[in-house]
Amino acid sequence: MAKKTEAQQVDAKQFVLDCARIADENKAEDVVVLDLRDRSTICDYFIICTGASDRQMRTVIDYIDEHAAKTGQTRFRVSGYDQARWILADYVDVIIHIFDADSRHYYDLELLWGDAPRLEWQAQRKQETSI
Repeated sequence: MAKKTEAQQVDAKQFVLDCARIADENKAEDVVVLDLRDRSTICDYFIICTGASDRQMRTVIDYIDEHAAKTGQTRFRVSGYDQARWILADYVDVIIHIFDADSRHYYDLELLWGDAPRLEWQAQRKQETSI
C-alpha cells in the first residue's frame, strides 16, 4: 500500500472538517469526527452523527455529495440511503455514518473506536467565524 502524500492527507482532513460542518449546518446531532490514521487501513477519518428523520439524513448526504463534487472528492459507494436508519457514505479516505438514534446507540461505533482521537472541528469553526 502506497503512503499518502502530505497534500492527500491535508485534502482528506479538510474534506472531513467540511463534511462535519455540513452535517451540523443541516441539523445533524452530536457530530463526531474520529481520526483513524494510525488505527485503521480502511480510511483516515470517520464522521458519526445522528439524524432526526430519514429525510434529514438523506439531505445531509446529498449536500455532502454536492460539496464532494465541487472539491474533487469521489464517493466510492453509499449504502442505507433508502432505509435511512444507517447511511454510510464511503469517500475512500473519509467514511460518513449518519444514524437514526436507535441505530447509533445499538452499533456504538464510538465505543468500538474508543481509542481514536477526536478532531475538534467545532472549535475551529468558532475561531474562523470570529476572525
